[in-house]
Amino acid sequence: MTMDLTFLGTGSAYPSPHRGASALVLRTEGECWLFDCGEGTQTQLMKSQLKASRITKVFISHLHGDHLFGLPGLLCTVSLNLNPCPTQPPTCVDIYGPQGLRQFLRVALELTSSQLLFPYSVHELQPTTDQCPTEGQLSPDVTADSGRLHPQERAGRTIPLDVNSDCYVILEEKRFVVKAFRLFHRVPSFGFSVQEHDWPGRLNTELLKDLGLKPGPLYGRLKAGESVTLENGQVVKPSEVLEEAIPGRKVCVLGDCSSLLGEGPLRACHRADILVHEATLSDEHREKAVDHGHSTPSMAAAVAQACCARMLVLYHFSQRYKPAGQHKEGDEDDVLELRRQAEEALQGTGIEVSLAEDFLTIPIPLIRLH
Repeated sequence: MTMDLTFLGTGSAYPSPHRGASALVLRTEGECWLFDCGEGTQTQLMKSQLKASRITKVFISHLHGDHLFGLPGLLCTVSLNLNPCPTQPPTCVDIYGPQGLRQFLRVALELTSSQLLFPYSVHELQPTTDQCPTEGQLSPDVTADSGRLHPQERAGRTIPLDVNSDCYVILEEKRFVVKAFRLFHRVPSFGFSVQEHDWPGRLNTELLKDLGLKPGPLYGRLKAGESVTLENGQVVKPSEVLEEAIPGRKVCVLGDCSSLLGEGPLRACHRADILVHEATLSDEHREKAVDHGHSTPSMAAAVAQACCARMLVLYHFSQRYKPAGQHKEGDEDDVLELRRQAEEALQGTGIEVSLAEDFLTIPIPLIRLH
């Protein structure tokens, strides 16, 4: 199964002519999951090879506008371009994010009299008080659920922190387990870990032939983990004819932060194939970055090293850093310097560093152990 990550916006604070606001898409076969949706995301989608209609899940890291303002408009545009099938009901779009997201979206759609041709559901993560300074905590009066659903809204879950894992278990399905974890920022912020289940190893076809088992439905049952009984009564177990399982891929996307909270982030991101981490400012501006709840390249590198990640992808750059192709001689701020700082911090670790740019797509292949 193919899997890739496409960055639609890699800038911080606001969309600019050279960088869109935060948004990226994890694509698997037939499905797209959107992480953050800054202003202008729908325009970026139209410029990309992705189809907005394929978005089935949205993950919002925090409630700052450069990660959120594009969501109501995107949902409305997807609805306008939808061709409903009379024999098949439209898919419900599941949206995950901090407490307050449900009310934000409900009010935005209601005040604009926006109707959708598909249902949606908002699942809120309950933050803890240590995720931000006191002034960043929203009043319960603001985040309170009125209980009156938008006409196309389906009731969503309120997801508490699991104290045992120090994570939020968002989704458990046949192909993936998705968890959220806490970050420290000016408002409660979260990161997300998408863990693919392991794939069964190859069948030892030579051994199966020796056992008298020909290619057919029984091969599929063995690959699916079922034992089969041969005509002579012999029971063949999958463990006897399957090679070692292929590890599932793991992609971790962190929202804005100046630090991790608790053990949850390191557990959820351990041995990530791709770790996406913000690097708003260069290391020389570390004090300013931290004061504003942000990170620098060496801070992101420290997280990648602690997680034993395979690749660190830096994004969410201050708009002072133009894309590498637009950098001119004499410009003070060079985005390539951000990569150099992260690479220097990770020297000797074997962790690859990449700079995200708008419309960059990173393939995420399966890696066989042998």
